[in-house]
Amino acid sequence: MKTKNWRRIIWPFLMLANVVVVLSILLSAMPASNEVAVKKEVKHRAVELPEAVSFAGEPMPLDRFYVKESLDRELLSNAYFHSQTIRYIKLVPRYFHVIEPILKEHGIPDDFKYLAVAESGLNPRAVSPARAVGFWQLMEGTAKDYGLEINSEVDERYHIEKATHVACEYLKDAYKKFGNWTMVAAAYNRGMNGINRQMDRQMEEDYYDLLITTETARYVYRIVALKLILENPERYNFYVAENEKYPVIKTKKVEIKGSVDNFAEFAHKQGVSYKVLKDFNPWLRENNLTYSGRKRYWVEIPEK
Repeated sequence: MKTKNWRRIIWPFLMLANVVVVLSILLSAMPASNEVAVKKEVKHRAVELPEAVSFAGEPMPLDRFYVKESLDRELLSNAYFHSQTIRYIKLVPRYFHVIEPILKEHGIPDDFKYLAVAESGLNPRAVSPARAVGFWQLMEGTAKDYGLEINSEVDERYHIEKATHVACEYLKDAYKKFGNWTMVAAAYNRGMNGINRQMDRQMEEDYYDLLITTETARYVYRIVALKLILENPERYNFYVAENEKYPVIKTKKVEIKGSVDNFAEFAHKQGVSYKVLKDFNPWLRENNLTYSGRKRYWVEIPEK
């Protein structure tokens, strides 16, 4: 009995000693210096506006408070829409190298490449709720008026080069009508007739003094905001290394000779997948193409 009583007395002390040993081992394994984690304060700052801004060589009147505040709104919207804006920065090299020479060929100011960003987000397959389509968001009627082919098998609004040529023709016609590029940009969004009606109604000729629909009222400011950010991303805290941007993919043009019954077979003969063929030629809308002999077609095939 005495032995059992002794064990009952000593057992708690043994357990306590074991706990002390374990704690000592754990404490000895910890770093010698106790570093205190400091919570960094996240600060969201207002976007700094440039002292002077222009679009297509035409100064934006920032001395008018409502102009300055409207630009500030669009800069804030895009400077803090991080994922979208970073994607734009990455896409710019791939697509600007296509449209810049075409704009220059037509005598259109280079700043209009940012209109394409505002229109489609540099997405060749973009479709709006109003059924405007492609890189330049062309409506079917306008596209056909300017000579693009649109049918069940082909929709050239998705053809970046051809659509850019048509957009340039429209912009030139609008410039003949309005005489300044800022109003031309607004007309691209609202339509020439829509802008004309508001000019007559309000007896104004300046875009910045027109009371128009919210979308068009914000449109030029959004283009300019995108221009400011994409021209100088670091100023707005976007840091994308050159090797992180999407590269220009070299392609070759291959003529389609005759009808195509199956573009999957056609793609495999060219050494690419059906997906890649359609990615580089989104204007091909079906798996086949009926060749009438009246028009020649070329597809873009990535070079190996």
